[in-house]
Amino acid sequence: MTIERFEADERLVRRLIDSQFPQWEQLTLRRVTPGGSDHVIYRLGSDLSVRLPRHTGAIRQAAKELHLLPRLAPALPLSIPEPVAVGEPDLGYPWAWGVSRWLDGAVARYEELGDSVETALLLADFLSALQSVEFTAAVEPDEPLADHDDQVRAAIADIADAFDARSLLAIWREAVTAPAWDRPPVWYHGDFHTGNLLTTGGKVSAVIDFGGLGRGDPARDLMMAFTLLEGRARRAFREALAVDEATWARGRGRSLMGGVFAYRAYAATNPWVKAQTTRQLTAILSA
Repeated sequence: MTIERFEADERLVRRLIDSQFPQWEQLTLRRVTPGGSDHVIYRLGSDLSVRLPRHTGAIRQAAKELHLLPRLAPALPLSIPEPVAVGEPDLGYPWAWGVSRWLDGAVARYEELGDSVETALLLADFLSALQSVEFTAAVEPDEPLADHDDQVRAAIADIADAFDARSLLAIWREAVTAPAWDRPPVWYHGDFHTGNLLTTGGKVSAVIDFGGLGRGDPARDLMMAFTLLEGRARRAFREALAVDEATWARGRGRSLMGGVFAYRAYAATNPWVKAQTTRQLTAILSA
C-alpha cells in the first residue's frame, strides 16, 4: 500500500492558523519534538495543541475525535483530549487538521511504571469504563486478525535478523486461530500503548491519540500489557479485566502485529520507536 506523506513546517502551520482561526493569530507557536509517528504537533499559546497528519493513514482522526471524544470523556476516569476545532486543507497542506486543549504531562515510561500494580489497575479501570459506554456511532469496521495474515508474515520475515521469527509466527498462528469475540461490540481505544499515556507526578493522568477508536473486540486494547506492564502488574491488569484465554491470544497477536509493523517502518530512523517496539516484541515472546 502506498501512503502519501507530508510534513507541515512551522511557517505553513502559522499561516494555516492565522488564515482559518484569526482569533489565535497572536498566540505563540512552538513545535513539540519528537511529536508522534502519525502527526506533527505544535503547541499554540499555553492552552492549545495543533496536530497535523503526516500521512494519509491519519487524515480522518481530527474529525473523529471532535465528534466522539466529548461524548466519551464524562464516563472515563482519566483525562482525554478535548477537541476545539478542525482546520481545513489549504495553502498546500492537503488534509484536515485538529486543534485541542493542551494536556500537561510526560509520556509514560516503562522504567517508572512497568511493575506498578496501581498503574495496571487504573488502566484496567479506564478500559472497563470505555467498554461500558453504551452509545453507538458509525466507525470503521473491526477487521479480523486473519485479514492481515499475509502482511504480518511478511513483516516477521523482514525483521528475522533481530527477533526469533519462528516463535513470532507461532504466536501469530495462535492469535489468528483463536475463537473470535462473540459478544456485543464494545468501545476500544485501538492504539492503547505506552506512547499514548501521559503522566503527572509519577502517575498516569491522561490517555491520548484516539485515531484507532472503534467498536468491536476489546482484545485490541491489550497492547498495554506488552508495551508497559510486566510480571505482577501484567497479571493484575489481565485479572482486573477478566480476560479469557482466547481474548488474551488475540490481544497478544494484535500487539505483535503493531510491534512488527512499527519496528519495520521506524527502527532504522527513530531510536525511540526502535527501543519501544524491541521491548514490546521481547515481552510478547516471553509472556
